[in-house]
Amino acid sequence: MEKLMIITDTNSNIMPKDAKELGIETVTMPFTIDDVEYMDGVDLTNEEFFQKMQAGADVKTSQPSQYFLEEMWERILKDYEEIVYIPTSSGLSGTCENAKVYAEKYNGRVHVVDNKRISVFLKESVHHAIALKNQGKSASEIKEILEATSHIQSTYLVVNQLKYLKKGGRISPAVAALGAMLNIKPILYTRGENFDKYGMALSMAQAKKKMIEKIRYDLENEFKEEYENGHMTVSIAHANCLKDALRFKEEVEKALPKLKFRFVDDMSLSVACHVGPGALALSVSFNDSL
Repeated sequence: MEKLMIITDTNSNIMPKDAKELGIETVTMPFTIDDVEYMDGVDLTNEEFFQKMQAGADVKTSQPSQYFLEEMWERILKDYEEIVYIPTSSGLSGTCENAKVYAEKYNGRVHVVDNKRISVFLKESVHHAIALKNQGKSASEIKEILEATSHIQSTYLVVNQLKYLKKGGRISPAVAALGAMLNIKPILYTRGENFDKYGMALSMAQAKKKMIEKIRYDLENEFKEEYENGHMTVSIAHANCLKDALRFKEEVEKALPKLKFRFVDDMSLSVACHVGPGALALSVSFNDSL
């Protein structure tokens, strides 16, 4: 029997085919569009998702069922001693807390990690876990390391279209109308809990500059030791705007040349459905295994 299997969910942007190449497994996250259920990356492409979203479809996120998770875990535990399950942050989804409850019946063989990450930034944590596994760390050690370093990260996200925040009830129609007229771009911030307002910009260019400067401040102050030791990485997530994301990558690399750049990925649909197309996110996080 092999030692341990690492599992994440597709909110990490690691799809089943990618998971197979990495030697892990992934939980395909469900969501609904106009009351029809789809599975992330299986029933619908990202392009189709945004087409429906921009056409005014009602998009809602969901969670994997207890039956789905337990069936997967029981299948894997026939061949592996333990499981390390790294789902979306408990601050942004109920999946993590529910999984902890489901895991209690497996007598310590299923370790649910709350690493306070989502989207491509969760992907970084999964790669960290894979490296720790390859170093011979146990399931409990991987969980302990990822949770102990969960606070060493910060994420900033700029929203390009206010109507999706309005649709989700996060801003009022009046604020959305005024913001659209003035071309205001809200900048949101998270440490793995809720996305909170950080600031505003009058253009995407100004917003990107502000996010880079705030990341620089975080690295040179709160994360100074980890940054100087080369243990901080940076990634970008985008909501159906790859060309903009690649240009942003060039700006980040020029401004922060010592920082290890990792991924430019699609934003997870669970975030994109709330912020809409054109959104960009920039995040730094800890990984001392590179």
